Amino acid sequence: MTIFRFRPHCFSLLAAIAVCSLAVPAAYAATDADLPTPRVINGDSPGTAANILAARRYAAFWNTGKPEFAEAALAPNFTDRTLPAGRPQGPQGPIKASQAFRAAVPDLRADLEEVVAAGDRVVVRLHFTGTFTGKMGKVQGKGQKIDFQAMDLYQVVDGKITDNWHLEDINMFKQLGMVK
Repeated sequence: MTIFRFRPHCFSLLAAIAVCSLAVPAAYAATDADLPTPRVINGDSPGTAANILAARRYAAFWNTGKPEFAEAALAPNFTDRTLPAGRPQGPQGPIKASQAFRAAVPDLRADLEEVVAAGDRVVVRLHFTGTFTGKMGKVQGKGQKIDFQAMDLYQVVDGKITDNWHLEDINMFKQLGMVK
């Protein structure tokens, strides 16, 4: 995988950035005290394998639409911390959302692309693809291809996802024809 590819036509821009960064007066230099202090979860824990298994089960639910995967992955007190309007809390929320999405995109596929786990947290990147041939809200599909990413942060306790924070790529709504 190439992280950076040198492009000669960009050299002058890179040189200008390097010169400008060297010219920053010491009074303006950032110190570690200026850095944001997020909650950091480090290291491996005995529950990491169980936490990853919960994330894989939940990804299998999104890929297949089978509620038994959601029920195996989600705690009874599951809380969606970025709950969309109209969706119920608890395990039934994602199950209903999946049913509605699958009615709109019957060939929906959700591939689990990456998993990062530490402590009681798991981050996943899902890649959704399919064809919008059904109906989403008031919008009727016309065979549009959909292709978007989603990122989720899970808190996992005793091998079950208790909390979820998620972001979906806004391009999904453009591809569905719901926003311009």
